[in-house]
Amino acid sequence: MLFGLIDKNKSLIKRYAKITKKINELEKSIRSLSDNELSGKTEEFKNRINQGESLDNLLPEAFAVVREASRRTVGMRHFDVQLMGGIALHEGKITEMKTGEGKTLVATLPIYLNALTGENVHLATHNDYLAKRDAQWMGPVYEFLGLKVGFIQANMDKEDRRKAYEANVTYGTANEFGFDYLRDNLVYEKGEKVQKGHFFAIVDEADSILIDEARTPLIISGPSDTPSELYRRFASLSKRFVPDKDYTIDEKQKSLSLTEEGISKAEKLLSLENLYDPSNIKYLFHLLNALKAINFFKRDKDYIIKDGEVIIVDEFTGRLLPGRRYSEGLHQAIEAKEGVKIKEESVTFATITFQNYFRMYKKLSGMTGTAKTEEDEFKAIYNSEVVIIPTNEPVIREDRNDLIYKTTKEKYEAIIDEIVNRNKKGQPVLVGTTSIENSEVLSEMLRKKGVPHEVLNAKQHEREAEIVAKAGEKNAVTIATNMAGRGTDIKLGEGVKELGGLLVLGTERHESRRIDNQLIGRAGRQGDPGESIFIISFEDDVLRLFGGERMKNLMNALKIEEGQPIEHKMLSKVIRDAQKKIEGIHFSIRKRLYEFDSVMDKQRTVIYNHRDWILEQDNYDEHIEDIIKDFVERIVTSSWDENEERVDKKAINQKLKQYLIVSDIKGETIEEVEKEVFDLLWERYKYKKEEFGEDFNKIAKFVMLRIIDEKWRYHLDSIEALKESVGLRSYGQKDPVMEFKKESYLMFDQMVDSIYDEIVNYLMRIVKVVPEKEEKEAKKIYANLNFVHNNNNSAIEGSNDSNNSKSKENKSANKIRKRYKVKR
Repeated sequence: MLFGLIDKNKSLIKRYAKITKKINELEKSIRSLSDNELSGKTEEFKNRINQGESLDNLLPEAFAVVREASRRTVGMRHFDVQLMGGIALHEGKITEMKTGEGKTLVATLPIYLNALTGENVHLATHNDYLAKRDAQWMGPVYEFLGLKVGFIQANMDKEDRRKAYEANVTYGTANEFGFDYLRDNLVYEKGEKVQKGHFFAIVDEADSILIDEARTPLIISGPSDTPSELYRRFASLSKRFVPDKDYTIDEKQKSLSLTEEGISKAEKLLSLENLYDPSNIKYLFHLLNALKAINFFKRDKDYIIKDGEVIIVDEFTGRLLPGRRYSEGLHQAIEAKEGVKIKEESVTFATITFQNYFRMYKKLSGMTGTAKTEEDEFKAIYNSEVVIIPTNEPVIREDRNDLIYKTTKEKYEAIIDEIVNRNKKGQPVLVGTTSIENSEVLSEMLRKKGVPHEVLNAKQHEREAEIVAKAGEKNAVTIATNMAGRGTDIKLGEGVKELGGLLVLGTERHESRRIDNQLIGRAGRQGDPGESIFIISFEDDVLRLFGGERMKNLMNALKIEEGQPIEHKMLSKVIRDAQKKIEGIHFSIRKRLYEFDSVMDKQRTVIYNHRDWILEQDNYDEHIEDIIKDFVERIVTSSWDENEERVDKKAINQKLKQYLIVSDIKGETIEEVEKEVFDLLWERYKYKKEEFGEDFNKIAKFVMLRIIDEKWRYHLDSIEALKESVGLRSYGQKDPVMEFKKESYLMFDQMVDSIYDEIVNYLMRIVKVVPEKEEKEAKKIYANLNFVHNNNNSAIEGSNDSNNSKSKENKSANKIRKRYKVKR
């Protein structure tokens, strides 16, 4: 299989080389064009596209034009391998290009070509700094050729966002693109949306965003009503629970469970008879969260405290994630543990995973320094192949075997000695750590040795680019937390090549081999000399948790003396096996998240398409007629008396009173009763429409959107609870995903019924707000008024009691799905 993949990659590179040759053959003629003639090519290309010419056919000329425009504007001419990378991106491939190969410049080629269609093209990157930098850096190329470029940033106002999306090319973070999509599906006017569709996206650091970060969904939320004191109470109680006695810990899976002794202790401390009684579930939930906060979330590794706030640290890049919070009350549990101000727990309004967001694009591609090891996942989730693009210059970096010490203390001493020795001769050293805590331990040890150095971690993220840019200068020592895909080249200073180039020194093997490879790849760019080595210990987490007994047995067998490192092929295999185990666990987490969210994606698409349809219309009679028919069918069916074998007309008359309709149903068959009830409700609807006149459709739109949003929000909360419960069913030999599919679709059907019920409920009882002088009389008439929306000068009359009866056959969800099909 491996040989087949290699052959396929060779075949692709061979084909790309032929296309590159065509581009090169055009260079002389393109270079002879004046600036006006060169920029005029854009209109020529657009006209040819309008006449039916394909982008593939235009590619050689378009790429040649971009290369020349880049040479004239930013002084950079694309290498042949960069042209190959551009071809792969245009074809929707995940392109593996080593660090320092110029991926930022590569992206201009397919972006320009695809923007010629008139569609908005997106480039998603890791942080705001890179989005802004790359848009401004590459902007002159696009602008010279007559295209507009924009970028989005966190906290940017809506008008600036809209302008950024109105450009031909939009740079931004993956988070912001995803959040803008969710926000667009919460608007109440069509013109409030900012995104212009999902045509073509390039994801920078694709493995990090599409694989690593895909474990955490994007969530837009609002405040809940859980009191802060509850979190503080459980933070205090949790300290009285003893590991291995009151609860067991699974570090590999990051899960824990109470023992019988722990359950008894909890019931005693909380004065409960049964902790697992459904009415007490929230207490169990808070206790487990408090214990997780203590055992699995470490300060200065998983999060930092800054300005009195708990801020998450990205475990893969070491960057801060301001604004991101752990969900389901976990963030509040950590705040309570740390004694900082507890922010209100959130209620989810909208959510999506990166997997399902980026799958919406008609064409998706990505670029990164490391991707081939994850090709199966890219193919399975995104239907994208990985292509390895050759380097522009041969890699001559020397990658040495790991040096493994018995203890952390010995490891650190060896690391400091290595840094000091290299620093004495002037060779720059980039030290990679896996946590802020470790980086600060090393920093303190170097300070005591009098070695000047810089520390790059989440606490210094504002100076990131400045620190990285200087990491290749003579005598530079840079300690970096998870030095992965920083987006800034490390260029060697004067005289550094003669010293052996940049030394990359890893202090611990990461859970992901790709992160290690990205760290290594910082040395030896563009044919530079360089060197990499990992100095690690058997006490490191990866080896301790997953290398375990094999490592201990080997150490004892070899009788290693203190301070003596070992190198052995078997050890390298154990390390690789340990990393593969962890990668397997992470993949299973992502796969489960994807499977659950794929079920939700179908439901989300139905709801969002329904909202879009409502936003587009200016008359809702036909739709509301369908809703009323569905509503009538269900209330009549639910009023069927099995014993008497007839419709309970008294119950239906009572139901209609809620809508101020006095009725005396005469029909005998279900069909006759349904017609009578529908006619009464339809007459009431037409009366309300006449009462409000021109304002009615605006009011109907607002009412429908508001009800859909409220019901969807409650549905999302219920779905989160369902995810928790189906996970336990695996103990009963049931497939959690199948259980989730079955129950979530039933819940969705019920939600759609509930949406229809509420729409009828509101529209039948809505009344105009009367002039102030008649207000007293109005209050007497509408004593149960429960909903006011002043902008539309309307209110709801009657009680808020909606019909919750469920029909034997839930047809409404199918109807809504039929009307608003998923369109990808």
